[in-house]
Amino acid sequence: MIRKDTLLAWPMIAFMVLFFLAPLLLLLGISLRGAEGGWGIGNFVAFLDDPFERGVLVRTLLLGAKVTGLVSLLALPLVMLYWHAGPRLRGVILVCALLPMLTANVVRTFAWVVILGRNGPISQTMLALGLVDRPFSLLYTEMGLIMALAQIELPLLLLPVFSVLNRADRATLDAAEVLGAGRWRAWFSAIFPQIIPAVLAGWVLVFASATTSYVTQSVIGGARLIYLPRFVYREVGVLFQWPSAAAISILLLISTGIIMLGLTMLARHERLRAHG
Repeated sequence: MIRKDTLLAWPMIAFMVLFFLAPLLLLLGISLRGAEGGWGIGNFVAFLDDPFERGVLVRTLLLGAKVTGLVSLLALPLVMLYWHAGPRLRGVILVCALLPMLTANVVRTFAWVVILGRNGPISQTMLALGLVDRPFSLLYTEMGLIMALAQIELPLLLLPVFSVLNRADRATLDAAEVLGAGRWRAWFSAIFPQIIPAVLAGWVLVFASATTSYVTQSVIGGARLIYLPRFVYREVGVLFQWPSAAAISILLLISTGIIMLGLTMLARHERLRAHG
């Protein structure tokens, strides 16, 4: 018997089952298909037993962690500026944070090809300052890939934090200063705890997007840097090993899902929710 107060939720439930759960189950079924028509977990075992393939999984997860860390460092001064800004400047900062999201990921990625190249602004600036002897390129390097992904994923962390700051209680900051805390200590003791759940939610989005960003990983990382999204493409588009590609996709989904679930559960911790 369907309750009347849940009627509006059923179309969304049906949509999720049809376009998410069903394809996921189909993917799982393909991953269990053996080379000779049998069924089993042979594709998973083969992947985890191979040191190279196992290393690709580890490098993919580490890439997401590194990008998340750099995004956090870049976001901190912007968050502080947003907090101390007036309404007009806040609007400008918010628009600047949204602008990258209004551009296609492919366009942003190829813009970074120019920035990271030998004749790009990074190389030419370092050359003009005398820090290097000759032009250099950050293309096809992990550092260049992390820089590009950090700029692309930065709005995913800023937007939830800005949303929380808009309704943060300034009275707690005033109370901390009255009790003798300095400006920085008062901010980190009174305001920062309120944005921690939003930071964790942003980390989930940044990590998930960075580890699965096939276009940026392929264009900026090139053929030398192999991560799981590109590895899956090779299995499907070059070797036509659909069961193996499905197994790798499931492992990527499980690995990132465990980390994202951990961050989500941490964000919902009672002590953190008390500050929300």
